[in-house]
Amino acid sequence: MATQATARRTARNGFPFLRTAIALQTLTIFLQAVSSGLLMTTSYGEVLHSVGARVMYGASMLYVLAAVLAWKPGGGSPRPVLHASGFLALASVQVAVGIAHVPAVHLPLGVLMFGLSVVALARR
Repeated sequence: MATQATARRTARNGFPFLRTAIALQTLTIFLQAVSSGLLMTTSYGEVLHSVGARVMYGASMLYVLAAVLAWKPGGGSPRPVLHASGFLALASVQVAVGIAHVPAVHLPLGVLMFGLSVVALARR
């Protein structure tokens, strides 16, 4: 029983790169919400939101990489890889509906992604 608790503690605290990747992803999604407001109110908001989308997508890819590194070489659970891959799929849909200018899907999906990212960060 003590070994299981130690293994859980190591899996939770032993991979700071994974926690950092999730934190970066959460921050970039939050900044996308800010740039979304600027998009609606300023002339330079579109550029910021577009650049932010690329950064957010890169942060989602970094999350996948960190999850794989925590799993395979690090000896952690494969579950974060599934979560990170699912999140990357959501980010892909988010980018696609953003490019297609479908705000009825784009905005709620962004809120959902932020919530899921906060939950993932809280679990780490």
